[in-house]
Amino acid sequence: MANIAVQRIKREFKEVVKSEETSKNQIKVDLVDENFTELKGEIAGPPDTPYEGGRYQLEIKIPETYPFNPPKVRFITKIWHPNISSVTGAICLDILKDQWAAAMTLRTVLLSLQALLAAAEPDDPQDAVVANQYKQNPQMFKQTARLWSHVYAGAPVSSPEYTRKIDKLCAMGFDKNAVIAALSSKSWDVETATELLLSN
Repeated sequence: MANIAVQRIKREFKEVVKSEETSKNQIKVDLVDENFTELKGEIAGPPDTPYEGGRYQLEIKIPETYPFNPPKVRFITKIWHPNISSVTGAICLDILKDQWAAAMTLRTVLLSLQALLAAAEPDDPQDAVVANQYKQNPQMFKQTARLWSHVYAGAPVSSPEYTRKIDKLCAMGFDKNAVIAALSSKSWDVETATELLLSN
């Protein structure tokens, strides 16, 4: 990796480690390899959102051309959010694409992702199914997002009704992750979710 990128990312890494948000346990970052090309980030789900109480792991890859190009970031922890793929964890956020500026830092990225969890942009979605639910049925979206936060990010328990439906389909021999994805995308209707699972 280019020397400028290494020096810069080392400085930013220290900035995050020493930041106030880190001490409050809201954001953190760890090295994956010794040459600073890959990092593992973590953000806490913001208060008063369905993600509250959850811890979200991020994969952060630093390009050779950093800081002139943004880091490549994706969610490792599964999440139900209009701007994040429920399948791959890919993120739709302007500063990770065309609105990136060399003055931005790792800390900016982590805080922006945390802010995105609190303020979704359903009109610029990464996951159309989630965005549609967010707009058509906000209550169901919140319950679904909370359930995903509980199952995948360690947030406190959510809807017992949704949990029963998951258990029912898992008892039929389906994989739990597939069951959760099917029910979430089919508005928690057991029948259509079962059809989807059988067709895969």
